[in-house]
Amino acid sequence: MTEAVLECRNVVREFREGSSTLQVLRGVNLAVRPSERLAIIGASGSGKTTLLQIMGGLDEPTEGGVLVNGAPMHGTNETAKGELRNKYIGFIYQFHHLLPEFTAEENVAMPLLIRRESKPEALGKARDLLGRVGLGERLTHKPGELSGGERQRAAVARALITRPQLVLADEPTGNLDAGNGEHVLNLMLELNEELHTSLVIVTHDHSIAKRMDRILVLEDGVLKESA
Repeated sequence: MTEAVLECRNVVREFREGSSTLQVLRGVNLAVRPSERLAIIGASGSGKTTLLQIMGGLDEPTEGGVLVNGAPMHGTNETAKGELRNKYIGFIYQFHHLLPEFTAEENVAMPLLIRRESKPEALGKARDLLGRVGLGERLTHKPGELSGGERQRAAVARALITRPQLVLADEPTGNLDAGNGEHVLNLMLELNEELHTSLVIVTHDHSIAKRMDRILVLEDGVLKESA
């Protein structure tokens, strides 16, 4: 069996609310296979985003842990965690999170610059990928000068610029109209196939979920295969 790109092992997440404890995740186990497309669906407030953040090392589990390419994401220092994220994982959010003071090409190049690639090389790769996502004429525009759909396409390019093994996407089309949402999703799936990247999408949209290889449902803190 091929080793999982990411593995959740008995992940529990609890939050203290005064004198009581709210258990959002109750022993989640999950293995994401290479090049797999996976959707996680569930009711609002079911813990989907919490699970995604734990998978990406942006939140800590109360119990259990996450392995990325066989290496532990949790129980390490922030530097090691950041290096693991930058090496293996790309993130796409509902809101683009582009840095407003930088141009589109600078935003997309940022993960490569963090890896200490030379600026000319990083910007060259960013320009190539922005051309691929239809933003070749918008390289020097800042996020405030781009439309919502353009900003999200730039965010997709930024997530994929490092050719990560895994992309974690949290409602990536949730802030877009139907036309732009369809365009961004098609783009994500096309690049996912080309780069052989695993893709985990958290969504409430069943039409998006049906386009994935597997659908998992998070209900009462338990993750299970969709019927």
